[in-house]
Amino acid sequence: MDVRGDRTGQSRVDGQEARLRYADGDFVIMTSGSFVRCAVSGRPIPLQALRYWSVARQEAYYGPEEAVQNLAPPK
Repeated sequence: MDVRGDRTGQSRVDGQEARLRYADGDFVIMTSGSFVRCAVSGRPIPLQALRYWSVARQEAYYGPEEAVQNLAPPK
């Protein structure tokens, strides 16, 4: 797998997008692939770098900032 930035500042990941089922502390690969997309930013997240997700919402987050942004109650 190859991860690179493009002219828009977005990362590009070579390979197919995976579909996962998120559980507490783990995830199950439902459809094989090398990355998932952040639910907040749309940025690709290589599976080996995936650390943040919501079990209740079944979505992945690029980093802690995106996770907090999406999980915080509206003001």
